[in-house]
Amino acid sequence: MSPGIGLMKRRLPTEKEAIPLAISGIIQKYGVNADSVKTLETKYDDDGGDWYVALGFGEKRAIVKMDSVQGTITEIKEI
Repeated sequence: MSPGIGLMKRRLPTEKEAIPLAISGIIQKYGVNADSVKTLETKYDDDGGDWYVALGFGEKRAIVKMDSVQGTITEIKEI
């Protein structure tokens, strides 16, 4: 029996840990330089336990959704 999400230790407990993971996902997917990626906004969803980080790079913008318990990127959506 595994514990519920409220009982599990989060691998991305704060915004400070979530932003570098989001930036590395953008670098891997789009092949941009880390210096050109800017953080636009961050939000944490208390119900789902997910981080949302909006990033801008060049002319593009993307939202990176991450699971805070597993510490993984679940979706990158260009907007």
